[in-house]
Amino acid sequence: MVLSRSVESNHNVVFDCKYHVVFCPKYRKKVLKEPVDIRLKELFLEKAVELREVVEMEIMPDHVHLLIKCDPHFGIHRVVKHSLKSRLPSLWTNSCFVATVGTVQLDVIKNYMESQKERND
Repeated sequence: MVLSRSVESNHNVVFDCKYHVVFCPKYRKKVLKEPVDIRLKELFLEKAVELREVVEMEIMPDHVHLLIKCDPHFGIHRVVKHSLKSRLPSLWTNSCFVATVGTVQLDVIKNYMESQKERND
């Protein structure tokens, strides 16, 4: 089986870096409901234009899943910190979960994130 792979370049490095990021509001409060979740999606998509690409996003009442593609020189920590602290900085905890995503796992993680949303609706 041959997997197609989409790579990018920043003039020095050719890369394919995707990260599964999960973070929560302070005290894991269930505050990310309509209309907050809709506005939050808009804000993340605006940021994605600056920082790189949001491949997938699901917002649950008490946590957020992002699948982010970013330049390894910029670093995933800076992407997450910049995204969270630039908008609604007092809402978020300082902690998050980050895992790298291999090409084979990409569809599995997308399906998992979509199923989480369906389960919480």
